[in-house]
Amino acid sequence: MQQGLCRPPVRCLANAIKEIDSKSMSTPSFPSATLTSLAKAIGDTENGLTGGEIEQLLHQLNMYDPGEITKWRRLVAAFDHSQRTRGNADRVITFLVRAFAPARYVHNPELFDIRRRLINPVLVLHGLKVNDEGGIARTKGASTLMEVQRLTNTVREELNRRGTHKEVLAYCEEEILRHGYLHAVLEASKSVFQRLRDMTGLGIDGSALADAALSTKSGILAINSLNTETEQNEQNGLCNLVKSIGGLYRNPTAHDPRLNRIVTETELYEALSLLSYVHRRLDDATLRA
Repeated sequence: MQQGLCRPPVRCLANAIKEIDSKSMSTPSFPSATLTSLAKAIGDTENGLTGGEIEQLLHQLNMYDPGEITKWRRLVAAFDHSQRTRGNADRVITFLVRAFAPARYVHNPELFDIRRRLINPVLVLHGLKVNDEGGIARTKGASTLMEVQRLTNTVREELNRRGTHKEVLAYCEEEILRHGYLHAVLEASKSVFQRLRDMTGLGIDGSALADAALSTKSGILAINSLNTETEQNEQNGLCNLVKSIGGLYRNPTAHDPRLNRIVTETELYEALSLLSYVHRRLDDATLRA
């Protein structure tokens, strides 16, 4: 009975490990600095494996266990002992595959993504990553911290999936890579006002710019023919939306102390989606006669 229960996980584990290298099952040993970074990511105080989970995995894999010490130090000792004993990082990789087994995250898929975000910046320095299936796969390697950020930033991937406008991303690319979401919203909101200045040739800002560019009476730009009341209301709505962006995102964010203002990923997505909508309407805008 026990053998029947063990076979599926073993096959699944083997398939996951094969993704590393179809020609060789041996992974070169990681440097000590990498082992430490991996251990700190896996043993993260808030989102890492629990002490009980670490103990269970070490026992299942017959790895050295120094006992109940700090989680990351426990993992460093286990990983280092395995590499020195075996001459490679195979058992470390196996530990990671077990730690990211999808079955562990059925009831908390968000934790899977959080842990991937913690560990992939370390693995990508060696041309590896934890993929969507929880396996270890080869990927484009990084040699600088900026390359690491570009290759492992899942927020950027999500923004691309949502179709975030290129004008928005151009203004906040660096802030997104650095996870500076407060400053990303500030910079992205500036893109709308600069776009209006570029399209109209005006040198003003804020509500005055919104009115001069988009008011139905004397605005320079039109997002439709303005022939009907509905079209005029639509134009007025966009004008008011631009004013609201200045009041809601740009001005408060610029003056609010960074330490007292936390912008979550959800708020970032919502803000950049709204800004993208404005830019898409401006894509079709024309100069009024």
